Amino acid sequence: MKKLTKYFSQGLLFLVPIVVTIYVLYFIFKKIDGIFRFEIPGMGFIVTIITVTIIGFIVSHFLTKTLVHAVEKTINRLPLVKMIYTSIKDLIGAFVGEKKSFNKPVLVSISPDSFVQVIGFMTKDSLDNLGLTGKVAVYIPQSYNFAGNLIIVKKEQITPLQADSGTVMAFIVSGGITTN
Repeated sequence: MKKLTKYFSQGLLFLVPIVVTIYVLYFIFKKIDGIFRFEIPGMGFIVTIITVTIIGFIVSHFLTKTLVHAVEKTINRLPLVKMIYTSIKDLIGAFVGEKKSFNKPVLVSISPDSFVQVIGFMTKDSLDNLGLTGKVAVYIPQSYNFAGNLIIVKKEQITPLQADSGTVMAFIVSGGITTN
């Protein structure tokens, strides 16, 4: 009976990540295809990728910063729209683009007297503008979740990590299981 339980557990460990990944990808493709109503599976996803790339090219080359600034200025005049827009823009910008925010992995000592430490990403290396001299902002992602916490600590509590940001994020989100 123990061998059967072991085989079942190993089967779960192998199959569940694969099945869930395939299901999530299928769900995304199906939703995007449903929006465009294409008969060919995956065509809506391909059209979306191409459209976003073309818009990125146009914004980068043909539209001036003045026009982009005018659109953002209009959005910033609408309180609820501004909050949603800037939150999403900042979140996307944290991972892609020229101003990646999660590119400084650090080890944070929670308390000077404690040996407990957490891994996060320093997002601001100076909080003088908030009246918090000598302090930094660190984002601590949560494992198995897309949430996290922003903590404020003294600069002395930070130890920079010499590791790739993507590797560190995967390590945190996996609960310390992923090592690549």
